[in-house]
Amino acid sequence: MSKQTILGRVTQLAKANINALLDQAEDPQKMLDQLIRDYSNNITEAEEAVAATIGNLRLMEQDHQEDVEAAKEWGGKALAASRKADELRGGGQTAEADRFDNLAKVALGRQLQSEKEARTAEPTITSQTEVVSKLRTGLDQMKAKLGELQSKRDELVARATSAQAQNRMMDAVKSIDVLDPTSELNRFEDKVRREEARALGKQELAASSLDAQFEQLDALGDSAEIEARLAALKG
Repeated sequence: MSKQTILGRVTQLAKANINALLDQAEDPQKMLDQLIRDYSNNITEAEEAVAATIGNLRLMEQDHQEDVEAAKEWGGKALAASRKADELRGGGQTAEADRFDNLAKVALGRQLQSEKEARTAEPTITSQTEVVSKLRTGLDQMKAKLGELQSKRDELVARATSAQAQNRMMDAVKSIDVLDPTSELNRFEDKVRREEARALGKQELAASSLDAQFEQLDALGDSAEIEARLAALKG
């Protein structure tokens, strides 16, 4: 994966419009759960890619440091060989002095090569340092977005649970309005009243029968009185 691709992907994910995605989702809760899973996986992949980029940068920095130290070391060797050559030449040992001067030249050549390699690596190191900085920022933004997603998901679930509870309550109230339980009480009251009326009717019937019996008794008393009075007249 190229560095530009890594950076582009991190930037794109970090700028994802979560609200727009949720507005288009038929089931926002499932959409959020899937987004959280996908986003977490993307963060893991991005972290691995960024880690690899950082690793490559550290290797370049190590190589650059080695080139810098090598240039310094070869410079020291060239100086030592040159001084030795001067010392030998001062003692009349020209051939030996030339040999050490040649060694100094070889060391200077190695120094020059190491310096060139160090200079060549510096722009790349600078560029890669900027890339790593941007990648780190992108990762931080992605993690912040993940936290936003998780908070949004929790809020949505709580709101959905509350809405469902309210809907169940309203449905219960609606069913009470449609099937008024007081109507059942009214029917039961009517039945009780009919039973009470029947009882009153029976009481009236019983009372009327008793009155008739007493009337018959009174009639018998009158007849006896008449018979008594008739016997008195004849006596």
